[in-house]
Amino acid sequence: MRTDSSPGTLPAREHLPAAPAGTPVLDVVIPVYNEEKDLQPCVRRLHEHLDRTFPYAFRITIADNASTDTTPQVAGRLAVELPEVSTFRLEQKGRGRALRAVWSASEAPVLAYMDVDLSTDLNALLPLVAPLISGHSDLAIGSRLAHSSRVVRGPKREFISRAYNLILRGSLQARFSDAQCGFKAIRRDVAQVLLPLVEDTGWFFDTEMLVLAERAGLRIHEVPVDWVDDPDSTVHLVKTATDDLKGVWRVGRALATGSLALDRLARPFGDDPRDRDLVDVPKGLARQLVGFCVVGALSTLFYLLLYSGFRAVTGSQTANALALLVSAVANTAANRRLTFGVRGRGGAVRHQAQGLVVFGIGLALTSGSLAALNAATSEPAHSTELAVLIAANLAATVLRFLLFRAWVFPDRREDDPAPAAPSSYDTTPFRAGDVADSWRDATVQLLPARPHDTDARDSR
Repeated sequence: MRTDSSPGTLPAREHLPAAPAGTPVLDVVIPVYNEEKDLQPCVRRLHEHLDRTFPYAFRITIADNASTDTTPQVAGRLAVELPEVSTFRLEQKGRGRALRAVWSASEAPVLAYMDVDLSTDLNALLPLVAPLISGHSDLAIGSRLAHSSRVVRGPKREFISRAYNLILRGSLQARFSDAQCGFKAIRRDVAQVLLPLVEDTGWFFDTEMLVLAERAGLRIHEVPVDWVDDPDSTVHLVKTATDDLKGVWRVGRALATGSLALDRLARPFGDDPRDRDLVDVPKGLARQLVGFCVVGALSTLFYLLLYSGFRAVTGSQTANALALLVSAVANTAANRRLTFGVRGRGGAVRHQAQGLVVFGIGLALTSGSLAALNAATSEPAHSTELAVLIAANLAATVLRFLLFRAWVFPDRREDDPAPAAPSSYDTTPFRAGDVADSWRDATVQLLPARPHDTDARDSR
């Protein structure tokens, strides 16, 4: 199914409008496990910062990951003393599990989380969530690897962080710069659809969420941060790295097979209605041309290598037919997924059958060129054969792109009935781990919460 034609496509982003004072606009989750020493000073510091600088109502949620020390008691006292603080207890460990549970149940339109050690300078918090409130972005992350970031940490952690991000770029084609920084935010309407697709419940949760969001075309905003490493961190580096690599393999395999329903996460182009009413304009032609050229270049190289190998044991016509057949199957599969964005196995057999028809046209062109060459000279040089085949393949390539675009992988969006524009997002929560079957536009109204606003819970 084409990503941009799915009936589950997210609506255009909108600026969150104003609403009654006291409604939490931002829910900051702090996952903790046995943090009885650091929890109270860090939560008080965060609360003071938000109370002093954040222009909207907020909530701080302490997500206790089955702590065995006095962390639950400390969290309970903070919830009693500070009206904006709440606590959530889980009986199983896992940062991803905690974030999924709290974010799924929260009614705040903007959801964030940060590590309890507050390694990231809190002055980056408002720049982090502002693009989500304004409707500009879907997710936001703090980046320690941005050029203007200032980071203090040891060489071992620096090496691990940069190596991990290089792995993500090389294996999953990730374009975001920092997957592991414990300083992220997401719009609730996006979280409701994205979280059911994220399988990991531990430290890889962040990376999986970002990779899926990026592959679905969601906008990820990056904020340079000032960050100081916590020397007392309890993260087990070897186990975390091993689990992360397993997660990279699992997500990469799922993306390659098209088994993820990323169609549900696509956004329309822009928020201007004129962008959705364009007619008689090819969709994504430039991107398709680039993808087709890349796939075509690799396929041509593959074809020439196959031809040279087959030519050593058979005649030129047979070698050409075998090489073209094998490369055509690979070319159709690659263009199906990478150039025209068709995911899943539905229609794959039909597409390959149509691709073989296109292959037949290419075979006729290349075979005819070889026949003409052999008629002109009885024993042509191997280099001459290759030159003739390249020229014939260029002509076949142009025709192949036109047939792929118009016949094999047509864009049927203009033929599909346009879905009714939703008027409001769904605010119905779902249990952690459950897939939300349906949703509506859950825009929660906002109003700047100033010290002079009246709120029954506000003692200021």
